[in-house]
Amino acid sequence: MDKQFDSIMSMTDDAKVAYLKAFTRLASADGVFDDSEKAFIKDLAERYVVPSERLPEIFAADDNEKIIEDVKQIRNRRAALELIKELCFLAHADDELTDDETLFIGRVGQAMNIELEKIEQISNWVIDKIILAEEARIIFEEV
Repeated sequence: MDKQFDSIMSMTDDAKVAYLKAFTRLASADGVFDDSEKAFIKDLAERYVVPSERLPEIFAADDNEKIIEDVKQIRNRRAALELIKELCFLAHADDELTDDETLFIGRVGQAMNIELEKIEQISNWVIDKIILAEEARIIFEEV
């Protein structure tokens, strides 16, 4: 088992739901919450052993203030850092990082007591990783 998985599995169901609500909110930031995004979050919920009856609650998450309040339950720093990392990857998935996405990620991080400098550091690392993956595709002619 890896540290990320262990840190998430050690959380309460309510904290796991808060974690997944943040994904839902960011995935729907562009005004569309499609079946592939729902399937991805459902798969995470299954992996993290979140009761399936909580899925409607997770998928209905659209109130920023409530989500910000809910993520305060995530007290495990490693899980909080992983959530910021995964939100950064999700925000960059469509190659368009909006101000709304950036603000949301920052507020989620601060709610979990993650310093803005650390959030920026994680975001920069994610960007570097995406760039390196694209360079590898070109170098190894996987286009």
